[in-house]
Amino acid sequence: MQTPPVDGARNGRLAGTAGRVIGTGLYAAPPVDELLDNFRLTGRVAVVTGAGRGIGAATARALASAGADVGLTARTPEQLDAVAAEIRDAGRRAVVVPGDVNDTSVLRTLVDRTVEELGRLDVVVNNAGGTAPRPLLATSEGYLERSFHFNVTTAFALTKHAVPHLLETGEGAVVNISSTMGRLRDRGFVAYGTAKAALAHMTRLTAADLAPRVRVNAIAVGSVATSALETVLTEDALRDEMIRRTPLRRLGRPEDIALCALYLASPAASYVTGKVVEVDGGLEEPNLELGLPDL
Repeated sequence: MQTPPVDGARNGRLAGTAGRVIGTGLYAAPPVDELLDNFRLTGRVAVVTGAGRGIGAATARALASAGADVGLTARTPEQLDAVAAEIRDAGRRAVVVPGDVNDTSVLRTLVDRTVEELGRLDVVVNNAGGTAPRPLLATSEGYLERSFHFNVTTAFALTKHAVPHLLETGEGAVVNISSTMGRLRDRGFVAYGTAKAALAHMTRLTAADLAPRVRVNAIAVGSVATSALETVLTEDALRDEMIRRTPLRRLGRPEDIALCALYLASPAASYVTGKVVEVDGGLEEPNLELGLPDL
């Protein structure tokens, strides 16, 4: 299929070394030695929720390694301080805002303090979330609503408060951390899976609202070796089953997700919005059944 010519007047925002539009309206590729510069975030500022450990901490470190200064929030100050120290040791700045994101005023404080101390805001990573599996008849309305609030409402609130700043920089990007359970089915996940499916579709809808000035994407995460899987990881039989049933025959690492988040946040993904990227080892079905019986 032939690629149509680029309209130079409408595509003047091509990122630094991503290439340039020449007089004919055709796209001129950058030199090979400049391509990796598109993954740099030098001079940009990000905020990451759930940044004290696991995927959030790995993502904060990845963004900092690419040149970003980072605002961090999570519930445990000691964990945040440790991540912030690593970021500062790498020569970047960090702002620490301890708190529970279920209290959305914490998210407002995160944005306000980050902009006040770091001068701008370019990237939002909505990583905080999660809900323990629970059988359908043991899932109350309150449990379902709390899952939705933790996984969806918090991401909505942070994104909405950040938007004016993202629009100001003209390089804004939002990355939401969803889950494979937002598209797969299994017993016990009605609260978590429903919330993550909502987060994935909210990503698409928000991307439509904010295009063309702010990009919004999500990552559908598979089984990643973090504290959320601690029970499974300490039982050899369960861990081995998960690995066997994953096409790539291993569990994910936090860095696997962090690298995708870095891509989506960077100019390298300047032509990507409204997408849910599956980083799950190739899963097309759950890799560990909870064993819930028929009703």
